[in-house]
Amino acid sequence: METEEFIQMSERFRIGALLALTGGLLDAYTYVMRGGVFANAQTGNIVLLGVRMMEGDWSGMAHSFLPIVAFVAGVIAAEFIRERCRRLHEVHWRQVTVGLELAVLVLVSFLPQALNGVANVAVSFVCAVQVESFRKVRGSAFATTMCTGNLRSGTEQFYQFLRTARREHLVRAARYGGIILFFIAGAALGAWCSGLLGLYTAAVGCVPLLMALCLMCFQKNPEDFEKSP
Repeated sequence: METEEFIQMSERFRIGALLALTGGLLDAYTYVMRGGVFANAQTGNIVLLGVRMMEGDWSGMAHSFLPIVAFVAGVIAAEFIRERCRRLHEVHWRQVTVGLELAVLVLVSFLPQALNGVANVAVSFVCAVQVESFRKVRGSAFATTMCTGNLRSGTEQFYQFLRTARREHLVRAARYGGIILFFIAGAALGAWCSGLLGLYTAAVGCVPLLMALCLMCFQKNPEDFEKSP
């Protein structure tokens, strides 16, 4: 049975929900304001890389390849921060990664549309940092910047509930569904804010991140530092 005292703050549902809100907002932002690109996940870019390779479109290949490189760099950056900061008692390494996300998103909000490619690469980097840093909610694998895996896992847990009538499967399915709903809400918010704020909408994504950072700073558990994965 799960108890609050054994769940790291970074793995609690409220943190995952806030991060999913930002994830959805950023995906909508890059699609609406930055050239119809989904910058969070890289499957589309990998597919386009292959298509453009067959077409001999070298410029298009570079356009698809750079966000992939940025995503790889984001994962490496998150792991580097984890290794460098995990022994610190004053700050948790995940707080540092959220701070990095905040800084990059503020910069993105001031990039003109002539630099959409740079903005999309930066958002891909941010999403990689986030998805690598926050991989679980209450012990279950989650993603806060994409939904396919969450949809699969949530459906699996719901089926297990139907098969066994065990409540924990229904609870897990509900958590996956909740994270997806927050992602959808973030996407809707991103589309709405894009109409009002334009390119500055990226800065709106900082609000849920700041809330998550405050929760991690002011509601820390001792084991957050002692057992940090």
